[in-house]
Amino acid sequence: MASVEGLVKAYERFVSLPWGKSVAPQQRVWFALYDPRDERRLRVRIGAFEAATVRSDHAWIACDLTDEFARWMSAHDYRESYFESPEDLGGMVLDEFADHVAETVKQALASPSAGPESVVALYGIASLFGFVRVSRLMEMVAPHARGRLLVFFPGEHDNGNYRLLDARDGWNYLAVPVTAQEGIPL
Repeated sequence: MASVEGLVKAYERFVSLPWGKSVAPQQRVWFALYDPRDERRLRVRIGAFEAATVRSDHAWIACDLTDEFARWMSAHDYRESYFESPEDLGGMVLDEFADHVAETVKQALASPSAGPESVVALYGIASLFGFVRVSRLMEMVAPHARGRLLVFFPGEHDNGNYRLLDARDGWNYLAVPVTAQEGIPL
């Protein structure tokens, strides 16, 4: 995979292009793909993505999911029992967490500054691994994006298939990939 700097440059070119007004909700989602090993480098450069967005006359709203599981679990009524028996943390409980994450993202998408000309940047996706499938999260939130939802995605894209952290079988999704290797997607 190419560098984070290359991704910043590709994104800057991409965000400055005219936006289609009548695109499907899934196509309002952009996946900025990077090598999972570059997570810290990407975090340091988030401000460069914001600056590129603002230079292109779009608003920027950040939504960091990194600590979302810890926040959710700390407020959960049965947290102590899950700490004692983590194997019980599955099924319906993780469905509750998926709903919680989706609501968090929907709140960012519904913020007053998140209009049709804005970018809501979603990062910390890797912290959801093992708890929530990104494909499910995108199904839940994409219809709520009025502008664009930029998902910083540590993984791979190949022929429309996305693989988070290169660990699971991929899923086919209509999101627009932004990659450093390919430059501006078509």
